[in-house]
Amino acid sequence: MNNQHLRFTKGKFTVTTDPAFFQLEAIHDYLSQSSWAPGIDAETVRISIQNSLCFALLDGTRQIGFTRLVTDYATFGYLCDVYVLNDYQKSGLGRWLIECCHAHPVMSRLRRIMLVTDSAPWLYQKLGYNPLNRPDFVWQINRPDIYRKPGQKLDYFSESNDKC
Repeated sequence: MNNQHLRFTKGKFTVTTDPAFFQLEAIHDYLSQSSWAPGIDAETVRISIQNSLCFALLDGTRQIGFTRLVTDYATFGYLCDVYVLNDYQKSGLGRWLIECCHAHPVMSRLRRIMLVTDSAPWLYQKLGYNPLNRPDFVWQINRPDIYRKPGQKLDYFSESNDKC
């Protein structure tokens, strides 16, 4: 693994892989309220960042977006925890953040890059991602409530959700 950090600029905005610029509290605040990691604790976020290739999106010194590539640095990468704060959406920054990820030298050598999302499929398709809608091809163990404390209710769960 190369410890050289990359930095991309676009006007007042910066994307960086330098952990010195990652604002753990801001990342945790967003992820803990997200639909994919509700209730995640700060220590789990810290460990996930420590063990991934991460990209922070900054407006000056304020962190306004983030993405994380879980990778073996040789053949496979899983792009996850992608976000841009609501006030900055629809300005092209989400696309630019992913383009910066794709510009990282590690990405050029990966045979497979995966992403799981239920938002902005049009964006990811423009950036080269294709849906995997092949039966019996992608398998998972999914535990969406792993970070919930017993008895904790989260807004995005509806009464009609059936849990097996």
